[in-house]
Amino acid sequence: MRRIILPILALGLAVPAFVAQTAPAQSAAKKTASKKINAELAAAVADPRREKDRARDQYRRPAETLTFFQVAPDMKVGEYAPGGEWYSRLLGLYLGPKGKLVGLYFDPTSGPFSETAQKGIRDGAAKYPSDIATWSGIPAERFSAYTLDAVPAAEKGTFDRILIMRMMHNLFRWNIADREIKAMRDLLKPGGMIGIEQHRARANAPYSYTDGSKGYMREKDIIAFMEMHGFAFVGSSRANANPKDPANWPDGVWTLPPSLRNAKEEDKARLQAIGETDRMTLLFRKRL
Repeated sequence: MRRIILPILALGLAVPAFVAQTAPAQSAAKKTASKKINAELAAAVADPRREKDRARDQYRRPAETLTFFQVAPDMKVGEYAPGGEWYSRLLGLYLGPKGKLVGLYFDPTSGPFSETAQKGIRDGAAKYPSDIATWSGIPAERFSAYTLDAVPAAEKGTFDRILIMRMMHNLFRWNIADREIKAMRDLLKPGGMIGIEQHRARANAPYSYTDGSKGYMREKDIIAFMEMHGFAFVGSSRANANPKDPANWPDGVWTLPPSLRNAKEEDKARLQAIGETDRMTLLFRKRL
């Protein structure tokens, strides 16, 4: 479902509702729920330059998602594995004038990446600022990008937010989750936060279906993993929930739009009516 940065590796603005998990999370969720989408974010979402991207807003709910993640327009924000740059383009419009957008790419040495794939990852990071600048018309110096093995030491402890959008399954199936999350934690300020959007498996789904290979993961497993890696769970949002998704497709998340992988022509209308996957939207704070 998520476009990966390398083809060869392809594998209305309502305030969101929140699901509390603990007393502190409930307090934080209520505080966030009381906030309305700010004018700068609303303007970025409505920008005419997003005409082609806007078709997916009904599924990806960017205004609600970024509001839940408490992303302010003057923050320094990293987007992990920008892929097709759908979110990057919006974040560029939102953060470009007053904040800073940084593309954070896989550590090319950390996973099952061939020499060609490693070069592709580094090339993707190198061209990221110009990609967003060319599309948005905002100067390229407002944007930057690094692979996680080549982040300058001065960048550590300077990020307000890091966003991981529908990528946790790849970190697990490539066995690089520990290394990548630890590297991202080092980049966050004290109290900085990671926002995760991830395809959601049913709570009772077997491990064979939730090991990352199908794209779906269990919410409780993501929470436990992040807590084990030095994060406190702030809360969850149903901004990206889709109760029509049974989350049991034999071919995984790629069965549904926009991929519609292996879909027969007679099934496409039914799958389009379901929409994109049911997804968890989780917020974690760096724990000292």
